[in-house]
Amino acid sequence: MIELRSLTDAELKEQLEEVKGKLDDILENISDDEPEDDSTEEKAGEGEPEEAEREEDIDALTERANELIELKEAIKTELEERAKVAATKAELRAKVAEDNTIEVKETHKEKEKMDRNEILRSTQYVNAFAEYIKSGDDTECRSLLTENATDGTIPVPELVEGIVNTAWNEEPLMQYVNKTFLKGNVKMGFEISATDAEIHAEGGDAPAEETLKLGIVTMVPETIKKWLTVSDESLDLNGAAFLEYIYREITHKITAKAAAIIVEKILAAPTEATATQASVATITATGTAADLIDAQAALSDEARNVIAVMSKSSEATLKKAALSANYAYDPFDGLTVVNSDAVGDSIIVGDFGTGITANFPNGYGVQFKYDDLSLAERDLVKIVGRMPMAAEVVACGRFCVIKAASNKAVKASK
Repeated sequence: MIELRSLTDAELKEQLEEVKGKLDDILENISDDEPEDDSTEEKAGEGEPEEAEREEDIDALTERANELIELKEAIKTELEERAKVAATKAELRAKVAEDNTIEVKETHKEKEKMDRNEILRSTQYVNAFAEYIKSGDDTECRSLLTENATDGTIPVPELVEGIVNTAWNEEPLMQYVNKTFLKGNVKMGFEISATDAEIHAEGGDAPAEETLKLGIVTMVPETIKKWLTVSDESLDLNGAAFLEYIYREITHKITAKAAAIIVEKILAAPTEATATQASVATITATGTAADLIDAQAALSDEARNVIAVMSKSSEATLKKAALSANYAYDPFDGLTVVNSDAVGDSIIVGDFGTGITANFPNGYGVQFKYDDLSLAERDLVKIVGRMPMAAEVVACGRFCVIKAASNKAVKASK
């Protein structure tokens, strides 16, 4: 038997044709060996040896034919198996090619994202964004982007993002304030009063049901605006210089106003909680470190990360008091001091991380409007920056205000 696996497909097919040819020859020889009709009488016993020889030849041909038939079937089987293997390999190659195509597409998308980030860092996009601020036409910005702008908003260049983040990071008070970024008006619940948890002894009477009184603060965004006027010459600044000029000035003022609003909300909060306002405690100032100690005593146990917000004048007063006492005590009782002129003569002691929340519906970004008409006769252009923000005291017992006025000390009621 021939070793079929060692033969190529072409050799197998050639071998198959050869086997078919040999089988045809055998069939033809068998047909030729059949006895012919003869009317002439043969002598008795004369044809017996010839008949025996013919039968031997037929047996040999039959055996050979069976061998060839077996070989033919083996060749056909080998060819069929090879065809199946080839089909499987082709299917696998197609699958791999498809997976590679998907991977290439994903890689291309990632490359697009990388290209987009590079675009936001590019001088070309900075200049286009500066023109967008001046004219309101975002066509050039969109043409440079490799992806559609998110929610239809044109992304700011990396330069601007850095300026905005720096402005917020440099505003000391806002670092401690809890922030959210929720669209629209936001309602937040707060606890006015509640009974404490109890220990229940096994087999004892069931503990009394908790008495809980809640309030709801509604945070309605208001728009912080800051505008400045620039000369026509300022508009000739290149893109980066122009953006740095307006963003540094306007964003700094907006973040400062946001911090001032936080202070104003705390100072305006009632000493008695209502269904819509959380309470803030107040005490009377004495001008010594005892004020800060008393203010901390007026806070609830939930006030943990406590700081003191005061003007530089109030800070100096407490330092002078410590100086006159030869620094026998820490005038701030270990509290972190944050300066703010918005607090006036008062001092706020409290936990800004849990006691008040600032909500920025549109994020930290500052939106600009450009007006080159209203002051055109003076060759000036007005640029207005806007940022919506809502802020409210959202928990009782988190703040105590040390008031300069000679009023009786009041502890906030839940």
